[in-house]
Amino acid sequence: MPRLTISLTEERHQALKTAAARRNKSIAALIEESLQHYGIKTRESAAALVARARRGAGLDKDEALEVAVEETRRARG
Repeated sequence: MPRLTISLTEERHQALKTAAARRNKSIAALIEESLQHYGIKTRESAAALVARARRGAGLDKDEALEVAVEETRRARG
């Protein structure tokens, strides 16, 4: 699995560690959940979203992509 290094203030780092401990999760798991919550999708899940949109609506590729982008924006709030 790839590694990512980020810089946080000491206070933010401590808050992240505390939040992960309270939930009995690793910091990595907490970050993964947060990314999912905010609608950050992998290429595969985005492609699946486009495929579902195409199947369900009978749209061409460009129309389906437009629907997928709109749904992603809506999910992100």
